[in-house]
Amino acid sequence: MKLLYFAWVKQKTGMGEEDVVPPAGTGNVHELIAWLKTRGEGYEAAFADLGVIRCAVDQEHGDLDTPIAGASEVAFFPPVTGG
Repeated sequence: MKLLYFAWVKQKTGMGEEDVVPPAGTGNVHELIAWLKTRGEGYEAAFADLGVIRCAVDQEHGDLDTPIAGASEVAFFPPVTGG
């Protein structure tokens, strides 16, 4: 599964993208984030406030309950503002 990080999520994790194999039983975005937070301080910082994290699973906007089974890509980004 490819993970994409944008804006300050990218800055805090220290990377723009990576390929990962989440642990068995990781069923939704919230569980994926919980696993990512165990991978280091950068991930912990990036996902410290889940209220400001947005995601897309296979390029469709989702939320923390969105299933990831069979997904090839999950993107994380902060709220987008217009202007």
